[in-house]
Amino acid sequence: MSELILLDSCFLLNKIHGSLSPPPCETCVGEKIISVSLLISNGFSTTSLRQTPPCSIIGAKPCLPLEFFYRSGLGTLIIANANVADMSCLVRLKKKVPVDLVHNDPDDTMVTIGASHGIRVQAQDDGILRLHDDLNPYASYTDPKRIPLPPLVTLPHCQTKIITNVSMSSSSPEDDEDCVVAVKFLGPQLSFCKPAGKSSKPEWTNVKIENPCFYSSRVMFSKKHNMFRIPGSGGHLIGSLDLFEPNDKLKLQCVGFENLPPKLPTPLMDSCCMSQHLVESTPTGETFLVKQYRKTAKIVEGVAQMKTQFLMVFKLDDEGNAVYTQDMGDLTMFLSMSEPFCVPSTSFPGLLPNYVYILDFDETAMVSLVDGFPLVATNGKTDAPYYIPPQNILD
Repeated sequence: MSELILLDSCFLLNKIHGSLSPPPCETCVGEKIISVSLLISNGFSTTSLRQTPPCSIIGAKPCLPLEFFYRSGLGTLIIANANVADMSCLVRLKKKVPVDLVHNDPDDTMVTIGASHGIRVQAQDDGILRLHDDLNPYASYTDPKRIPLPPLVTLPHCQTKIITNVSMSSSSPEDDEDCVVAVKFLGPQLSFCKPAGKSSKPEWTNVKIENPCFYSSRVMFSKKHNMFRIPGSGGHLIGSLDLFEPNDKLKLQCVGFENLPPKLPTPLMDSCCMSQHLVESTPTGETFLVKQYRKTAKIVEGVAQMKTQFLMVFKLDDEGNAVYTQDMGDLTMFLSMSEPFCVPSTSFPGLLPNYVYILDFDETAMVSLVDGFPLVATNGKTDAPYYIPPQNILD
């Protein structure tokens, strides 16, 4: 089912672009990867940096012979590159991964609860969270990172069974002593730890959020501000936590909305569930506040499948002014169950500029900011709704 959903998006891209041919880049065969070349200069020397395009996980094909698969549970990883508009977006790699990491095992003894920087966080039935880079297509498959985090501590009148999302301050939780993993639980609790910190035994730092408007919100790490931030319900408040200034309370900032369009689809918006996302564009240093309006498209086996109906994007400055915009320039934004991100579309030929790509458990959608309505919103089950941001490859 997830392959069909991604193919629908590829078909739409192809239709928009007309006769779109794959961008000039390396051919992806087996372990080879599609990449773009960037030049980075520090004033003294120039380094060639290759970056992989944004991609998503489609699945894992069981390794043959089947006897080997039954013994090992391994499959070869299949990904979809976001900047390719035809069938060639699907790439089967030689990388072998545990199939249960892709699809979650049927007994729910191991479930993915979030992802950041291409690293997924798994919750197992022993209550321990673990970091895995197995599903990062460009991480080593001969030496995968599998990092157990400390046992969770539940604060009074809180719960740690239902997790909203996970965020990380860097992509090196194993080597970077300053890398912080943040876990936002449904309700008041927000927890942090440093897997590679100087302490011989990492521990959680737990914060109890007092304001209920943050209970269902997602946490994100702002590289620009070097702190974790959370948008409150409706986007009218943003909470920040600076880990270098120990504090058990969020620093709050009021948000004022400006430049709202004179005509909004108010009846449609009133009939939807609204969620808010903070998204930082590392290439431009901009911060965006996104309001996503979704409603039930259909009910399948007693579960409501949601569909994006409308999207609003605001440019957010340091003073809390949120200015409605229909123009992100050449940026393309990616919203999924992973930490959201932006990339310049000109760096990855084939991406649509000024678009938001959406991937969720029950939806794949693409939204143009010109009008805020999705050009496609395909419903269906997606096992791994995680966009993986570009990965650096130093030559």
